[in-house]
Amino acid sequence: MPDHRVAVVGAAGFAGALAAAIVSRHPSLELAAVTARTDAGRRLSDVYPRHRVDLVLEGFDAAAIAERADAVLVAYPHGASAPAVAALLERGLKVVDLSADFRLSRALYEEHYQPHEAPELLERAVYGLPEAHRDRIAAAELVGAPGCYPTAALLALLPLAELATDVVVDAKSGVSGAGREATGTTHFVSVDGNVSAYKVEGHRHRAELDQELPGGLPVTFTPHLLPIDQGLLASCYVTPSRDVTAEEVRELLREAYEGEPFVEPADSPPGVRDVRDTNVCRIHATVEPATGRVLAFAAIDNLWKGAAGQAVQCLNLMLGLPETEGLL
Repeated sequence: MPDHRVAVVGAAGFAGALAAAIVSRHPSLELAAVTARTDAGRRLSDVYPRHRVDLVLEGFDAAAIAERADAVLVAYPHGASAPAVAALLERGLKVVDLSADFRLSRALYEEHYQPHEAPELLERAVYGLPEAHRDRIAAAELVGAPGCYPTAALLALLPLAELATDVVVDAKSGVSGAGREATGTTHFVSVDGNVSAYKVEGHRHRAELDQELPGGLPVTFTPHLLPIDQGLLASCYVTPSRDVTAEEVRELLREAYEGEPFVEPADSPPGVRDVRDTNVCRIHATVEPATGRVLAFAAIDNLWKGAAGQAVQCLNLMLGLPETEGLL
């Protein structure tokens, strides 16, 4: 029998639906409930046939969830998530939140998003990048799963941060990163056969880079939209404080991620197809001979390691399960 019962709140979105699918196939978890707002009353398998999850989407009711589950993955948009998380924590449930509501300090959140709906919970929240905060995640009741862009950029940059004097992150994502309800610039007609930068004067995800990279490291972050559904590539350009070799920076990556189940140092720059439908981040680093600048590349599936997969990875840690269970 499964060890834990898990609900997915907001299961009608791309990340929530994938989270429900992962939980439904997990050997130690039972998918106890799935909720949605506008799609309540429909079967999740009718909304996303490929996930083969045949539960009926319900309206959100924290008390009803607490009767059937002991942990919850919340996949609401920012702002909507915080009140739901507060109601679930009040009933003793462990929560991984996929929105931005519990990723940041209050000051950074309110600078980049809106007034926080549950600021009293922020001190209890842990930033959910297991490769950086594994022990704290394992002990937490509330984890704020990182954004997709910061996940890739941080995994590429954290081993190199002590060398860096400044960083440029040039990141490109498939359109699923904008969410199921996105329109306008993510409409098929806008993205097909096209590549474009957006929010070039301040994307919200740069706040996570400011928070997680050490020492106030100057960061320029530019996101781009690719005409693909899934996948994310972060190309990071680091000005080092001293001369380094390609072998030295590759060794820094190997040392940092030795034994890490979901980070793969590679001998050449990765592509997004290399990690499609996996929870893996594939990384490569080298040095450009002409400038001495360090080049670091990280590829992830934005819906897996960038969202639902990483959320389940965190949940495994919180529940005392093998970190890789249900994800390999």
